[in-house]
Amino acid sequence: MRILVNARFLLPGKLEGLGWYTHELVRRMAINHPEDAFILLFDRRFDPRFVYADNVRPVVLPPPARHPLLWYLWFEWSVPAAVTRLRPDVFFSPDGYCSLRARVPTLMTLHDVAPLHHPEQVPWAPRRYYQHFLPRFAARADHIAAVSEAARADIMHTCHVAPERITAVPNGVRDVFKPVSGQTKVAVRNRFSQGAPYFLYAGAIHPRKNVETLIRAFDILKDRYPSDVRLVLAGRMAWQTDAVDAALASSAHRAHIHLTGYVDDAMLPALYGSATALVNLSLHEGFGLPLAEAMACGTPVMASRIPVFEEVCGAAGLYADPLDAQGVAGALHRLLAEPGLHERMGLQSLERSRMFDWDAAAAAVYGLLTRCANSR
Repeated sequence: MRILVNARFLLPGKLEGLGWYTHELVRRMAINHPEDAFILLFDRRFDPRFVYADNVRPVVLPPPARHPLLWYLWFEWSVPAAVTRLRPDVFFSPDGYCSLRARVPTLMTLHDVAPLHHPEQVPWAPRRYYQHFLPRFAARADHIAAVSEAARADIMHTCHVAPERITAVPNGVRDVFKPVSGQTKVAVRNRFSQGAPYFLYAGAIHPRKNVETLIRAFDILKDRYPSDVRLVLAGRMAWQTDAVDAALASSAHRAHIHLTGYVDDAMLPALYGSATALVNLSLHEGFGLPLAEAMACGTPVMASRIPVFEEVCGAAGLYADPLDAQGVAGALHRLLAEPGLHERMGLQSLERSRMFDWDAAAAAVYGLLTRCANSR
C-alpha cells in the first residue's frame, strides 16, 4: 500500500497529545510493514527523526496550517493536490481533520467532539470552523477510529455516524512510563515542589481542562486539613486562561502552587512517578492519556466522574464531580489520610495500565487502513 499520512503535529521538541499519537502509531506501522510506502505530509520544515525507516518519504506542503483559514487551504487545496500527484491508496489523518475534496479512501481518527458540546470554550474562529467542518469530516471519512468506547458512542450520537463506520482503538502507554526510585522522587520533589509531596496536573491548560476548579479544591483542602502538600501544574498555558489566572491570583495558598510550563518527554515520567496523585478534572475528553501514563508509573489517579475516565481507570481510579470543589477536596484528603488507600491505588493503577498498548493500537489502525484501501 501507499499510505499518505497527515503528519503536521510531528513537531520536534513540542510533541503533545496529537503529536505523540501520530508518532507512536506511524513509527510502528512503518517499521512493521516495510512492504508499504508511507508518505508523511508536513506543513513546515520537518525533523529527520520522524523519517522512521527507508519506506518513509517526507513531503512538505504549504501553508503552515495553524489557523482556521490555513487549515482550510491545507486540507482542501494542498492535500487534494498531493493526492493527485502522489497517488496513494489510502489517507490516514490522525488529528480529527480530513479533506472533503481529496479523492482517496480516508481513515480519520476523531479523538472527541468537545467543541460541539462546549463551543464557548473555543476561540471564535476555530469554533466556527469546528461547528461547520467536524460533522462534515465525520460524514466524509470512509472509516473513523475513536480512541475509546465512550468517544465512539459520543461521536455516533453527535455526528450521526453509523456503528459500522467507527471503531474504538484505545491509545497505548509508552515504555518510558514506569515506577521511579525513592531517590528520583526526592530529586524531583526538590526541583518542582520545594521538597514537599505534591498533587499533579499534567497537560495543556485551557477551559475544558477545568484547572480553576482544581485550584479552588486545593485551597479548600489546605484550609481544612493543613499540610505541606503542594499542587504542581505541568503544561503550557494554551488559550482562554483568564479563569485559571484569576483562581491563581485569589488563591490563599498561591505559594504552594507551582507552574512548570511545558515539560519535556525526558522529565515527564519522573514527574508522574513522584506525585502523590495525578488529578484531572476535565469536563470532556476522548481518552485521557495522562491518566494512563500516570497509572503506568504506579501513581494513583483522582479524576472527573465522566464516562471516558471511568472507562480508562476503572476501579483503580478515585472520582468526583468535576464542578464540585468541595467533593474534589474531600477525595484529595482521602488520598493523604486514609490508611492504605494510596498504596492500594498505586498497585491497582499499575495493573490497569497494562491494558493500553501502542503495538496493539498500531496493528488495529493498520487493519483499518487496509480495509479502507480495499473498500473502493
